Amino acid sequence: QVQLVESGGGLVQAGGSLRLSCAASGGTFSRLSMGWFRQAPGKEREFVAAISWTDDYAYTDSVKGRFTISRDNAKNTAYLQMSSLKPEDTADYYCAADRSLAFTPSRYLNNYAYWGQGTQVTVSS
Repeated sequence: QVQLVESGGGLVQAGGSLRLSCAASGGTFSRLSMGWFRQAPGKEREFVAAISWTDDYAYTDSVKGRFTISRDNAKNTAYLQMSSLKPEDTADYYCAADRSLAFTPSRYLNNYAYWGQGTQVTVSS
């Protein structure tokens, strides 16, 4: 069983930056693909970014060039560096783990077996 704990959320002004962290335990982190999703009030949870266990990347179009996903296998931690934040980035952000060993990182919620509790990001205008 993999446990995931997010941290790093908060309140930031538009144009600012935040780095989210996702600490994993209970599994072989280097063999997990990691994803970040977000859910704004009244909306469905949506894909943001993912990194496969082979270091392949995927981003949703709205964050390309602004967000960077990374991982540190030695620390069992995945990161989401968010820059040039916009009010529309406001949401609860969730990290998730996919143990399927797929080479391509998945954009689909159902492919992720493990989820964190979420961290709130609020971007003021």
